[in-house]
Amino acid sequence: MLDLKGVIPPLVTPFDRNEDIDEGAFRDEVRYCLDAGVHGLTVSGSTGEGHTLTEAESLQLARIAVEEAGGRVPVVSGIIQDSTRAVIRYGKALKDAGVDGLQITPVHYLFAPDVEGTIGYYEEIGEAVRLPIVIYNVVPWNTIMPETLIRLADLQWVVAVKQSGGDIHKLADLLRAVRKTGSGLRVLSAVDALLHASYLLGAHGAVAGILSVAPGLSVKLWDACQAQDLTTALDLHERLLPVWRVLDRPDMTTRLKCAINLQGRAVGYPRRPLQPAGPGLRDEIRAALTEARVGELSPV
Repeated sequence: MLDLKGVIPPLVTPFDRNEDIDEGAFRDEVRYCLDAGVHGLTVSGSTGEGHTLTEAESLQLARIAVEEAGGRVPVVSGIIQDSTRAVIRYGKALKDAGVDGLQITPVHYLFAPDVEGTIGYYEEIGEAVRLPIVIYNVVPWNTIMPETLIRLADLQWVVAVKQSGGDIHKLADLLRAVRKTGSGLRVLSAVDALLHASYLLGAHGAVAGILSVAPGLSVKLWDACQAQDLTTALDLHERLLPVWRVLDRPDMTTRLKCAINLQGRAVGYPRRPLQPAGPGLRDEIRAALTEARVGELSPV
């Protein structure tokens, strides 16, 4: 089974002005993250605008990432759908594309199943697709509580949870429950502002937008925490925090892509209705990146 840990950036999806996938730019971004020493890759997640992608586009990204990774790190593909039937269809196609696992949200439209329905959802998907599953616990009105996640960890194909929502309290409760029960569930933090604290609390890694913006610094933060080099870890946390603060807005995709473009990595534009960053926002993001000392920035 898949053993996920460390820094696993959720890659952005580069689009050109026609909103088509820029395959060359995506390959470059995969290579950049691999060269930074990341421990895995996630495609077609929220950061990758997975909610806007067709099945064919998700497969295109998966195939490229698998090819570029070449088995060096695991590749997990996101599925953001609203029915068991649709997730199974996507999952089988992505399995054929060669991904190592699936990152699957609970249903996110207005209506939600009860606890037994949620368990049945992941159980049926796992049995049908037979790939490791990362539960993407991100939907505010359909949050899966720690006690249910522990039950889900007993399912054969559930290997990890990406704990999102910016709530360090839920993450702490989940980590405590995992230790208390001896569960094998891997807990991956998506509390971008507190990855430093997440690692020290025992998170097995992270899948978070800031990792895609600054993969090099993010790997250094993970390494420092694992080595218990608390002085270095705190310095890296304080360098990354101002960057996340300027990115953490409802138009986050716009801001993430701007931050990456400013570093000279051309990832294009967000899909509409989100708009590219204007001059004022670019200056704000540039200032945060400069403070973080991410490296030389593009002049435009």
